[in-house]
Amino acid sequence: MKERSQRCQRIGDQLRGEISNMLLRDIKDPRIGFVTVMDVEVAPDLSHATVFFTVYGSEEERSDTLSGLNSTAGFMRREMGRRLHLKRIPELHFRYDNTSLKGEHLEGIFSQIRQEEEN
Repeated sequence: MKERSQRCQRIGDQLRGEISNMLLRDIKDPRIGFVTVMDVEVAPDLSHATVFFTVYGSEEERSDTLSGLNSTAGFMRREMGRRLHLKRIPELHFRYDNTSLKGEHLEGIFSQIRQEEEN
């Protein structure tokens, strides 16, 4: 089981790199904002992969970016099929990763606590 997990991690890392490169160089959809691909989790059977991303901006900009990413998923799969030497390229599912927002929120709480302790 451990080998499968390492394999999925390795493939996820490859997909993350290729998706990031495509977003920088190949994808010109105006709906897609400044996106950072945080992680890619690949199913053990390679049937699908969840792409976790962050984007700076409003809720509307995040929603537009998600729509843009979903519309480019087929193109990305075809390109990865050409670029990567895998028997199967997983279906891509994009999910907004709000971890950085949670971290900022927690940092704000900690700052407030420190200020209250100083007073």
